[in-house]
Amino acid sequence: MSEITQQSIDLKPQEITKRDVTFAWLRWYYANEIPHSFDRYLAASLMWALIPILKKLYKDKAQLAAAYQRHLLFFNTQLTWGGGTITGIMSSLESVRANEIYENKPISIDDNLLYNTKAGLMGALAGIGDAIDSGTVQYIFIAIALPWAQQGSAAGALFPFIAFVLYQLAVGYYFAQLGFKLGRNAGAEVVGAKMQMLIEGLSILGLFMMGILAASYIKVSSSLQFDISGKQFVIQQLLDQILPGVLPLLVVAGLYVYFVKKGLKVTNALVGLTVILAVLAAIGVL
Repeated sequence: MSEITQQSIDLKPQEITKRDVTFAWLRWYYANEIPHSFDRYLAASLMWALIPILKKLYKDKAQLAAAYQRHLLFFNTQLTWGGGTITGIMSSLESVRANEIYENKPISIDDNLLYNTKAGLMGALAGIGDAIDSGTVQYIFIAIALPWAQQGSAAGALFPFIAFVLYQLAVGYYFAQLGFKLGRNAGAEVVGAKMQMLIEGLSILGLFMMGILAASYIKVSSSLQFDISGKQFVIQQLLDQILPGVLPLLVVAGLYVYFVKKGLKVTNALVGLTVILAVLAAIGVL
């Protein structure tokens, strides 16, 4: 075998498998926030996740170094929906690019396309992921575990963390494999009609869980009572008969309105709510 032929074989990209993509996803999951920097944000995490795949694709050191560099540009997204999907997509596109280079074909997957794909998806997918994972799913797990915590069971403290980790691993794995399978079309699939139905369903479920939490664990009652024509009226008893749970609902609704108008200023809301409730308690309303 001639030296040229042997060199050609040595530079041939290896096939990227589901196992490689899974390993890349796990590396992204592990390193997600570790090398967080002001100028690049999570780019180093994504690059580190892709290193084993890039090494299989680019046997030429100069090409491998260039691949590292193009994945060190600014990148920031949510862990599972964004990170999982984009990890899979980048694995797929880099595989296509490496084979085009090896076969001396015109490069359709250039640096601009790779970065623009990441830039176009990272914000949209992060918004969905934050709303579903951080805004809905984790609170469902907390709501499930609250009764156990009230009973003094350690499962009440451990279950939300363990369940959320397992959920993220499973969801991220699914999106990484989907991204690898569909390439650039994965983004459209993630935000497609079926996924939108799932997102809407989870959002509705999350609202139900928030209602259950407000009704079950927020305790606000009125101590106000008065006599009319010798008959005593206890306000809380009347409210329980007409609108049970209305006072906790008003507290939650008031906080919601405050957050909508003033932004998510949690400390200000807690201080203000404490002052209001203390004044109402002092004058005998609560």
